[in-house]
Amino acid sequence: MAVTLSPAAARHITKFISKRGKGIGIRLGVKTSGCSGMAYKLEYADGSEPDDVIFDSEGLKVLVDPKSLPYLDGTELDFVREGLNEGFKFNNPNVKDACGCGESFNV
Repeated sequence: MAVTLSPAAARHITKFISKRGKGIGIRLGVKTSGCSGMAYKLEYADGSEPDDVIFDSEGLKVLVDPKSLPYLDGTELDFVREGLNEGFKFNNPNVKDACGCGESFNV
């Protein structure tokens, strides 16, 4: 099992952590939401929880709660720029279907 960061995502996260002045990496998870059933949760992590599964990727820690891990296994978090928009993109091989707005998915 693994969850990884692309080099572009790692650069963006590192830059943001530097501006914040604290942080060890990023916390990823899923929640029930949206028209397709699940949505991603993403936040900067200042520390780990006892039950977190921790992956080292591109010099940063990626923390995932155990309940979310089966839905995120194999996912690469990327940071992309498309025209004037930029943001994180989840390259998740487990997704079977996603809603039209791109906010939710199902496996």
